[in-house]
Amino acid sequence: MILLRIPERAAAADLVAVGLIGSELQTNDVPTTVLPVTAVEACEQYVAAEQPGAEAGKLHTVTLPGAVPATVLIAGIGDGGPEDLRIAAVALGRRIERLPESRSACVALHAPNREQSRALAEGLVLGSYRFSRASTEQDPLHQVDLVGAVDRAGLAAGDEAADAAGWARDLGNTPANDLTPARLGELAEQQLTPAGCKVAVRDGQWLAAQGFGGVLAVGGGAAAGPRLIEVSYRPRRKSGAPRPPHVVLVGKGITFDSGGLNLKPPEGMRNMHTDMCGGAAVLGAIQYAAMQKLPISVTALVPAAENAVSGTAMRPSDVITHFGGRTTEIGNTDAEGRLVLADALCYAVSRLKPDVLIDIATLTGAMRIALGPETAGYFANDDGLADELEQAAEATGEPIWRMPLEHRYAKQLESPVADARNDPGIPGAITAALFLQPFVGGDVAWAHLDIAGPARAASDGPLLCAGATGFGTRLLARYLEAAAS
Repeated sequence: MILLRIPERAAAADLVAVGLIGSELQTNDVPTTVLPVTAVEACEQYVAAEQPGAEAGKLHTVTLPGAVPATVLIAGIGDGGPEDLRIAAVALGRRIERLPESRSACVALHAPNREQSRALAEGLVLGSYRFSRASTEQDPLHQVDLVGAVDRAGLAAGDEAADAAGWARDLGNTPANDLTPARLGELAEQQLTPAGCKVAVRDGQWLAAQGFGGVLAVGGGAAAGPRLIEVSYRPRRKSGAPRPPHVVLVGKGITFDSGGLNLKPPEGMRNMHTDMCGGAAVLGAIQYAAMQKLPISVTALVPAAENAVSGTAMRPSDVITHFGGRTTEIGNTDAEGRLVLADALCYAVSRLKPDVLIDIATLTGAMRIALGPETAGYFANDDGLADELEQAAEATGEPIWRMPLEHRYAKQLESPVADARNDPGIPGAITAALFLQPFVGGDVAWAHLDIAGPARAASDGPLLCAGATGFGTRLLARYLEAAAS
């Protein structure tokens, strides 16, 4: 874990990181108390002799025996822009995280504007992320001094965004025996109430009274009952000021997905404790909005359930009635995510009256096949909202690709006994979005993000980490920030 600090006086450290663009070391703004002239000369000699690569994320070590600093990390920062700085900072964060807790570190990458400093802070904090439940595992705290040309506001925003994404990763990585729907609600309350949010966790009795048939059907086979987690953040506004826009974020919260009676194969079930990563993303995003005191109203909804196998589990051929009265014929119990999202989307439109509605979910394997493990697909009924999400995606390095709401496939949802069926078939991601659209209606700007690919990773990448990645948290946080302005 890394704690970022801008010291009043730059002091010597055991390890110092400096940037490299092309063949040029970025040392002009580094105080000599951090990097003495002799150390700079040694690094320049290394660069001249070795001609190290300056691609973003490449790290080169210069050892200075008996000196302070004892180690200088020369970090390739590509063109020095935010995207490359973030990648370089992730690599540095991973390296610093492995230091003994007694070793001090200083990062002196050139990040003079807000976007560069924000990317630097995000990368350092996210790069140091680690999750383990091993009894011998320790998570040392490393205080990292930031010196040189940096923007304080950008660093603060990046640190907060990375903290939110880190919490989303923690939630996604927590095993399902610890993270039941009720426990997810408890953790949301513990984390978000001090941030200034109101948290309501609705139980099965409330869900039944309100008619949340999708959530109840999916959670009906589990010993741990379902919940609806509703978090609201409302900014303070002066008397007479216009009403701020209201954005509702809906995140799929399936705390474990066995597939239900349509049981998943073992290899498909291993990582299904991460099937609530959409819910984790919206909780992290609203945390960011509250901590930054954004002038925008935000509500996060997480329909949470465990899709389990028992005598009370939903069955293929069951017909369920969602919030609002629409009915669905169950063709496949493993197409459960859309069932809980449907309830929450209809509830959001009818009760919360949003200006914008965005849902995010690990919804379909088809999207992972279409776009691979690093890019999320999304659907939108509003071009302006689509543009804003793509701008947020580009700014955060969380790539998304717009998919068509192609209504020629809507006939595949037809059921002889209900309004729709939940297993309309190929193309799976498009028909899943078409299943959700009637629960939104046509009067609110809506986007559906399918993060089945990048929500979880088998190994560390330039930005994503092994396990739950927190993907979507920073994207949604950046969208909210832009919408607020």
